[in-house]
Amino acid sequence: MLHVCVGNICRSPMAERLFLLALRRRAGQRVDEFYLSHGAGTGSWHVGEAMNAPAARQLTVRGGDATGFRARRVNAAMIDTSDLVLCATSEQVAYVLELRPDAAAKIFVLGEFGRLLAQLDLNVLPPAGETAAQAYDRGLALVAAVDAARGAEPSHHSDDLRDPWGMADREFASVADEIERTVVPLAAALTG
Repeated sequence: MLHVCVGNICRSPMAERLFLLALRRRAGQRVDEFYLSHGAGTGSWHVGEAMNAPAARQLTVRGGDATGFRARRVNAAMIDTSDLVLCATSEQVAYVLELRPDAAAKIFVLGEFGRLLAQLDLNVLPPAGETAAQAYDRGLALVAAVDAARGAEPSHHSDDLRDPWGMADREFASVADEIERTVVPLAAALTG
């Protein structure tokens, strides 16, 4: 899964690491064999930088780890190798779609994905199982089901994540809460 925001130092790193944390809490460290959660930004000015300090603090207080994070810029290869792309805003969705217009079925605003996921009957998905192949099949089916639920309806403005960069820790906490409202149910849906 690829998480995208502007600079890849606040929202997308929190989403990347909070998703991994949610997966590990549900299924243990073994999930690292089945899932890749990474992030990138649409801009290049923060490439190589560590996670923004308030974002890293939010991750830490929630039980996650910011160690080893380095910002990157999104490219077509990252999109191609990801089965799901979750963007902070519709603006980032448009940017990613310019790179890979044929990938529209797997590109969502994070809040949009969470809103649509809540409407699904997860019982129709393949079982989560114990193998990487079973996890992969369930993940692909989940993304396809969310895309079908989306139909031709555009994302809502309320699906966008606010950019907390330069704001107080409480703003970062609020954005982390919004991220968790999608990534925690997503981890549950994937792991069964």
